[in-house]
Amino acid sequence: MRPCKAVGPILEDLKTDLGEGVRIYKIDVDQNPSLASQYNVRSVPTLMIFKNGKLQWRESGVRSKSELKKVIQSMN
Repeated sequence: MRPCKAVGPILEDLKTDLGEGVRIYKIDVDQNPSLASQYNVRSVPTLMIFKNGKLQWRESGVRSKSELKKVIQSMN
């Protein structure tokens, strides 16, 4: 499975765990090249976490649900 496809189930599980306190968006960079350019996305998947509209964390590559959960919880 390609990394960009592998991250989908991880994000769905993460959303189930964290509930309504978070919003998760998956954006296809091929369908949204201007958005990819705006955020300087050079590899997929690129994961970004925003809080109050400001970028707080950014990493490229697949990350585990537990790692993402820790990052999100550390921002509260």
